[in-house]
Amino acid sequence: MKVLLVYPKYPDTFWSFKHALSFISKKAPFPPLGLLTVAAMLPDEWDKRLVDMNVTSLTDRDVKWADYVFISAMAVQSQSVHEVIARCQRLGIKTVAGGPLFTTRHDEFKGIDHFVLGEAEVTLPPFLKDLNDGHPQHIYQSDERPDISQTPIPMWSLINLKHYSSTNIQYSRGCPFNCEFCDIILLNGHTPRTKGKDQLLAELDVLYKQGWRQGVFIVDDNFIGNKKKLKQETLPAITRWMKEKKHPFSFFTEASINLADDEELMQMMVKAGFRTVFVGIETPNTESLMECNKSQNVNRDLVASVKKIQQYGMEVQGGFIVGFDNDSPSIFNSQINFIQKSGIVTAMVGLLNAPRGTRLYQRLQQENRLTKDMTGDNMDCAINFIPKMNYETLITGYKTILSTIYSPKNYYERVKTFLREYNPKSNKVRTSQLRGYHIKAFLKSMWILGIKDKGRKYYWQILFASLFKRPWSVPMFITYAIYGFHFRKITEKYVSTPIS
Repeated sequence: MKVLLVYPKYPDTFWSFKHALSFISKKAPFPPLGLLTVAAMLPDEWDKRLVDMNVTSLTDRDVKWADYVFISAMAVQSQSVHEVIARCQRLGIKTVAGGPLFTTRHDEFKGIDHFVLGEAEVTLPPFLKDLNDGHPQHIYQSDERPDISQTPIPMWSLINLKHYSSTNIQYSRGCPFNCEFCDIILLNGHTPRTKGKDQLLAELDVLYKQGWRQGVFIVDDNFIGNKKKLKQETLPAITRWMKEKKHPFSFFTEASINLADDEELMQMMVKAGFRTVFVGIETPNTESLMECNKSQNVNRDLVASVKKIQQYGMEVQGGFIVGFDNDSPSIFNSQINFIQKSGIVTAMVGLLNAPRGTRLYQRLQQENRLTKDMTGDNMDCAINFIPKMNYETLITGYKTILSTIYSPKNYYERVKTFLREYNPKSNKVRTSQLRGYHIKAFLKSMWILGIKDKGRKYYWQILFASLFKRPWSVPMFITYAIYGFHFRKITEKYVSTPIS
């Protein structure tokens, strides 16, 4: 059996980092972890190839080589998915589809021969058995939550890691919270399921032996869902491994804001090598937090929580949402003020959308307010329901947030605020391995951001201040300056789009 695993193309979005990757000559931010894991679940004797369309183009020759094309994707990749399906149909090659997009919206995609939905550890084996017996079904799905301690190590040999700026692994699935707009609990359930320390270290060993010496994204939707196991087993094991290997990686992950309540956990994460954490802040409006059941964010000083995590040595990236029923036109200034005050450099602000199957989707469906399916693009000014706020007011206010927080002046001001707050307890946080592409990125940033860009005066102001006051922060500043260039390009594209 010859199997081609295809990861469809992302559009140019906030998280694509397309304009930032050009500074370091990388092609994509992360490898397709799901497909690499599925590849490891397929029979050893099968011939497997993988095409990540974010790294290389998919050719007719690639497709015609295969007996089956396996496709996995997220909502934002929908357009590319349709193109891949059409090509496979034209060439007469059978297709198998799975992953988040198809699990919740498989009815939208015609021409797929077999859907393997939900978690592959449960639904892939019966498909493979039926395929071997000669009578594979059209759809395989299950609500069972598998023990991921049995999940195999991803098949990294299928890709060239040099094309990516970071790599990724998974430690856990599931989130204990129940936010109304979130589909994670649909895909992975409420109860956090984790891998054992030996399994996790084995995955790190494979990356280390592949020569990887850069960032590793632990892709869990809430890394701290099982704090007890983290503190007693997982983090101590990672810390020992990192020390033995002389700290080859820096880690970043996603967590809920209650991380700020556990000083011991923050200390342990920093000691283990965690440098960045993405937190769903959503909104400073308490009524909107209560509306969406974001209980972990209520009754706390959110800015103080963010700054506490920063002060322990981790950058906080933040997710923000506007368009809740309880949002008034004052929310736009409130979001801007919060983001600037918090020093969250990477602030992803999106319009509220209702993913298929979520409690929000069900509520809006009952209220007859749904209009279409969501695009999956966090910042494209699209909303898939009728908002309570005047639509034009909402879109105009949203664009105002984007153009304000990503103007050079305000963006660089947040960088300054963050670098003042960021005060890691360990000097190891401040060190990183200098590589050739770092120097290339630095020189390129001086030319593009320091000479050609409209924010050049802020670039030089902070660069020189960093050199004299906190020289250890210069690599971080260059990274943020490059990110800012990408964010401005994305913002300019969306802000210029007419309101429809």
